[in-house]
Amino acid sequence: MSFDDAVTRVMAARSPADLFGTADGAHAYRTLAKILHPDAAPDAATATRAFARLADLWAAHRDGLTMATRRGAYRVGPLAYAGDIADLYHVDGGAALLKLPRHPADSDLMRREAQALTRLRTHGDTRHAAYAPRLIESFTHRDPAGGDRRTATVLAHQDGFVSLARVKQSYPGGVDPRDAAWMWRRLLVAVGYAHRAGVVHGAVVPDHVLIHPGEHGLVLVDWCYSVTEPGQTVPALAAAYRDLYPPEVAARRPADEATDIHLATRCMTWLMGDRTPPALARFAHGCTLPHQHTRPHDAWRLLAELDELLEALYGPRTFRPFTL
Repeated sequence: MSFDDAVTRVMAARSPADLFGTADGAHAYRTLAKILHPDAAPDAATATRAFARLADLWAAHRDGLTMATRRGAYRVGPLAYAGDIADLYHVDGGAALLKLPRHPADSDLMRREAQALTRLRTHGDTRHAAYAPRLIESFTHRDPAGGDRRTATVLAHQDGFVSLARVKQSYPGGVDPRDAAWMWRRLLVAVGYAHRAGVVHGAVVPDHVLIHPGEHGLVLVDWCYSVTEPGQTVPALAAAYRDLYPPEVAARRPADEATDIHLATRCMTWLMGDRTPPALARFAHGCTLPHQHTRPHDAWRLLAELDELLEALYGPRTFRPFTL
């Protein structure tokens, strides 16, 4: 099916049955979602509209579905987010999110996320647990129509949070560095928390960094690309942010703490854009050097250095209300 054919089918559909009324509606959805995902489509604006329409129809089709696990049963509600590889649905009245990969072949990435979040819970400093989603459970789901088996997770919902990508939309000219400062500090805490637990996130990109504007909170999500063993490589890139990655990821070399520090730094310079002060730009340059071994590896030490620089630039820290 071509991109134009997929757009026509979705936009012409009057009800979910027009797209998913066959015995294997899930296969039809996954096929259309792959073609229409804005990251891969030839026309991003058209794809965004069609993908949103597809998501609404799929959510209506699935409404009322219940998934049973060892812990109990989840009533699957509407689509909440469409991620890189998976769709996230509201369950339990919105208190949690069911994360289900669009393709069974991506179940290995879902297992990576479950392993990373479990390690954070068992080896991480509990004082910083709020910087990552809480894993409620992971299980294998068998599609009753096609028989495909996919690894699914259930995560606590991060209410009131928005991605850095959404922040950039509100501030296309760049976020004020004084506001970016608290986001940068908290992002270093998030990766430092992970590193001390033996986890490298591997995909610290704007879509995966969520902030709470009013409370100045931050959560690092989507741990599907994480590394939990020395010598492991990041399994894939978030295609929309390929330019933010350090060289070792594309080269399939082992990832380490410097990989996350590079990505976190590029997130912040991307967010500030041309408003990045020269002193912060020099600081960022040292964190994004092409050779992995020449970059900082200790996020906590780097946070202390950033604090010194911010105080020299702006004086003692004060709370600045931030709105979108």
